[in-house]
Amino acid sequence: MASGAIAVIGLAVAPFLAAHPASAQVSGCEQIQKLLTERQSIVARLSASQKAKKKMTPQEACSAFGRLANNGDAAIKFATANQDWCQIPASFIEGMQADNKKVVGFRAQACNAVKQQAQMERRARQQAQGANPFGGADSITGGAGGGMRIPRGAL
Repeated sequence: MASGAIAVIGLAVAPFLAAHPASAQVSGCEQIQKLLTERQSIVARLSASQKAKKKMTPQEACSAFGRLANNGDAAIKFATANQDWCQIPASFIEGMQADNKKVVGFRAQACNAVKQQAQMERRARQQAQGANPFGGADSITGGAGGGMRIPRGAL
């Protein structure tokens, strides 16, 4: 992921928090404030891991971007449903939608990397077993220790 990408994520949140601190005080509108605070926390963790030069594993990135995408979906849903009551500007919702679209793209890339890594590990294990997915010398008997057993006794 590009180094500036984390900085872009969550930009839709900042103007709303700065310009509309009283909007969340309207009865029933506290949920958007909770969602935006949670979003800032997730973005801060992603940013901190990037600044620490600690490379996230694909699993960690997939999980983090999954949480961020789910948070964005919930925020967009709430903001759209309560736009008039909570005085949420249309530009905020549009910004959140654009922001969340980017997050979903990052999540797809990270989760795809997890799948590719799992496939490569599976192939490596198969090659270590002699390219036989059943682990034996041949596909009929399974080799010396496994697979189908030949009945003993009188035939």
